[in-house]
Amino acid sequence: MTHPATASKPELQPTSITIGIDVSKDHLDAARHPGGETVRVANTRKGQTALLRWIGDMKAVARVVFEPTGPYHRLLEERLASLGVPTIKVNPRQARRFAEATGRLAKTDRIDALMLARYGALLEPVARPVRSDLQNRLAELVAARRSLMRDRTATINRLKTLTIDLLKRHGRHRLRQIEVQIASLDAAIAALVAEDPHLARRRDVLASIPGLGLITAHALLADMPELGTMEEGQAAALAGLAPITRQSGTWRGRSFIQGGRAAIRHALYMPAIVAMRFNPDLKQVYDRLTTMGKHAKVAITAVMRKLVILANALLRDDRTWAPKAA
Repeated sequence: MTHPATASKPELQPTSITIGIDVSKDHLDAARHPGGETVRVANTRKGQTALLRWIGDMKAVARVVFEPTGPYHRLLEERLASLGVPTIKVNPRQARRFAEATGRLAKTDRIDALMLARYGALLEPVARPVRSDLQNRLAELVAARRSLMRDRTATINRLKTLTIDLLKRHGRHRLRQIEVQIASLDAAIAALVAEDPHLARRRDVLASIPGLGLITAHALLADMPELGTMEEGQAAALAGLAPITRQSGTWRGRSFIQGGRAAIRHALYMPAIVAMRFNPDLKQVYDRLTTMGKHAKVAITAVMRKLVILANALLRDDRTWAPKAA
């Protein structure tokens, strides 16, 4: 029998902590959970170094949670990833609803940091891989192209209502400018993807799917880099194309889609229309649902969901699309 004085004590493991960070252009407000300690530092490399010293032992950090803020969070995200710390970007709408559900109606940078830390600790959201610098550049170019396409549509619609010749000339000139800029961005995006053999291969796999051209393939690469690493349901949910069931007791409401990445849905709408004509499997999905009495939009959404699932499967297996054998 071992004497109590000589019995070895189990090694104590550091308590895992969650760090919530409210990111702004000038400052980083961080909070620790559990504990509730907070700190504010400048959103600079020197300020991030001070933040890392405040956090302390990185092995004890289970996750760092923040809301995406465009270029303002990227340097911090890359630095944390280099240290092996899981980083989680939280949808601002979800974060705000969590705050409201917990009764925190006030909103300051410090309160937001505390809320994000608590959100991460209680819900334990899944950490996703950090985008590389090339992926960030690709996303920025694709977002710029999307903005120009909106400008193009608005300019075309405005030209239809103009009656003054001067304004018509200005509108046509602006339209030509937009077309040149879109062509320039398409060339820049194609060149950027060609720089990376792995990214170029992923583009080729996506573009092999009937209905998905290069523009849509680039949009998927930029806005959904996780494709190929997820389960079917996860891919559909991340795109906001997974139906949400509404049921209570004997009552059953109509399912609908919500949340997810709207840019992916917008990018897939026209390809889904094309795929219904040239992909027999997806045409069968559309015909079956419309025959059952489903609205055309519901059937198109189902085709979009199938496209995302198919893209995820092909990238996961690293193979191009091929028609099923008869």
